[in-house]
Amino acid sequence: MGRSPQSFEFPAWPQYGDAERMALHRALDQGQWWRIGGSEVDTFEEEFADYHGAPYALAVTNGTHALELALQVLGVGPGSEVIVPAFTFISSSQAAQRLGAVAVPVDVDAETYCIDPAAVAAAMGPRTKAVMPVHMAGQVADMDALEKLTADAGVPILQDAAHAHGARWQGKKVGELGSVAAFSFQNGKLMTAGEGGAVTFPTRELYDSAFLRHSCGRPPTDRKYFHNTSGSNFRMNEFSASVLRAQLDRLAGQIDTREERWPLLASLLAEIPGVVPQGRDERNDRNPHYMAMFRVPGLGEERRNALVDTLIEQGLPAFVGFRAIYRSDGFWESSAPDESVEDIARRCPNSEALTRDSVWLHHRTLLGTEQQMHDIAAVIAESMAKA
Repeated sequence: MGRSPQSFEFPAWPQYGDAERMALHRALDQGQWWRIGGSEVDTFEEEFADYHGAPYALAVTNGTHALELALQVLGVGPGSEVIVPAFTFISSSQAAQRLGAVAVPVDVDAETYCIDPAAVAAAMGPRTKAVMPVHMAGQVADMDALEKLTADAGVPILQDAAHAHGARWQGKKVGELGSVAAFSFQNGKLMTAGEGGAVTFPTRELYDSAFLRHSCGRPPTDRKYFHNTSGSNFRMNEFSASVLRAQLDRLAGQIDTREERWPLLASLLAEIPGVVPQGRDERNDRNPHYMAMFRVPGLGEERRNALVDTLIEQGLPAFVGFRAIYRSDGFWESSAPDESVEDIARRCPNSEALTRDSVWLHHRTLLGTEQQMHDIAAVIAESMAKA
């Protein structure tokens, strides 16, 4: 194609430096490496909560556990249902299913790829215990519509904010939206310690319940093995928290850069015949851009996969979009709805299309230069001509 893959020298991910090295030494030198005896986790929780405008934050082992813990605190369990977007990473549904609740997939908006409030309204019923919007690729779901819908029904929202560190909706940070939110710090996320997660809470009561359940049901001051609730060990270690404190300091500047680059790249992608970049709800006034996403409507899954292979060969960190959760065997292993795959597919046409035709680029591409945005678009255009 006349372009060397070596021409792309995007910033590496994860990014790290002396701040992370000093943080690890600081945690090491404490001589106490778990959260009960150390200070790094406690301090990280305070800093993370403050950054996201939340009264409380609890650090946990990973993003999937963050969702599972949050759902349990909200009362989700056997006999209940949780409404989730059909187009998402499967942890969104499996966190509910692991608790014995039925995950009910609903369709997403064709432009933003976030859960469709109308589809949520159609799926709500007497067993609905929670609604879980996913802020796909950093685009915040329509929280205005969802908050009105769930408030009227008396059902809590759990924001899956694994892609949305630092996001804002109409000037409000994720933790200021009045609902519980779960974050991930897995290796590819916008801030990372390899693994890790966090949950933000609007009330002390929810935080206290979560703390017990993330620490085997044991209060932090207990010395006599009184376990007040059931639970598991979802505690974050001091080393991870120390790294995440340094990562949090980097986040705002990285978001600034991605917010500058995405409008340029999106406009260039929109000029390529057949390519449709992910849309943006302008009420989402700060988008951290976890993914640079686009669609090629009508391309089909096989040709889409070949397109991604070509982009990788040309040096782009490209990936196929998520598969609709009901099209994975793991979804059906336990606590699945009493429907067939095709039943769900018929009411999720947008998720079906995204399964076949969506592509995303790693967010480190958006930390590149303006010229690199032009180079990315040129490679995609050349690859599309051969798709």
